[in-house]
Amino acid sequence: MIALLCSVQAEADRLLASMVVKKSATLGSKPLFEGTLGAQRILLCIGGMGKVNAAHTATLMLARFDPEALVVFGIGGAYPSSGAELGDLAIAREELAGDEGVLTPEGFKDTEYIGIPLLKRAASLIFTTFPASGPLVHRSLQALAAHRKSGQGKIHVGRFVTLSTCTGAATRARELEERYHGLCENMEGAAVAQVAELHGVPWLEVRGISNIVEDRDLKKWDTPKAAEAAQRAIQHIIEGWDKLFPL
Repeated sequence: MIALLCSVQAEADRLLASMVVKKSATLGSKPLFEGTLGAQRILLCIGGMGKVNAAHTATLMLARFDPEALVVFGIGGAYPSSGAELGDLAIAREELAGDEGVLTPEGFKDTEYIGIPLLKRAASLIFTTFPASGPLVHRSLQALAAHRKSGQGKIHVGRFVTLSTCTGAATRARELEERYHGLCENMEGAAVAQVAELHGVPWLEVRGISNIVEDRDLKKWDTPKAAEAAQRAIQHIIEGWDKLFPL
């Protein structure tokens, strides 16, 4: 079973129309759908916006259902120098908890400066950056390459930055680019990644680009195109899962 997690309804509508829903319920007050997509058993939960909602939902999904992998998906904003455009697809090579740290007179410092990691492993410490599952990223790219069509957006792989306050000012975007060198930003991914790591479950993050991170102007956004791109990618990955990800 594969667990799928997004934040809002618009990020799930295409997948819900494509899957065979066998059971619907609530999970910690969040809508949960259990069924199949192609030959694969899946759970799909619409968990709500932000890190707390994401962590809460991911914890319940992993603890109650013990899925083999957790996939978080939805829309995201691309940083100006990333080269990504509206409707492109982004896959996380790693997720960075961009808010975790301390603001000093010399500027922002992360949790390594504080000396307290977000996660302790037997052989390593994670202070702010959670690496995605390399095999899942690689094989997902293979699945997507097999379904590429002309006219579809490009696929980018890189660092995602999770923030509680999404960026709506060009000056802030430049500051974050200089600090993190990220591909895109979102409001849930690092929380999901941390929960998955705590449970020892491989995770993947897929986002469609809805906007460029600059002075906020919703007229320049294309949220439906971004949500469509993310869900189309998830469908291709899941439908080829048994072939690409043998148990």
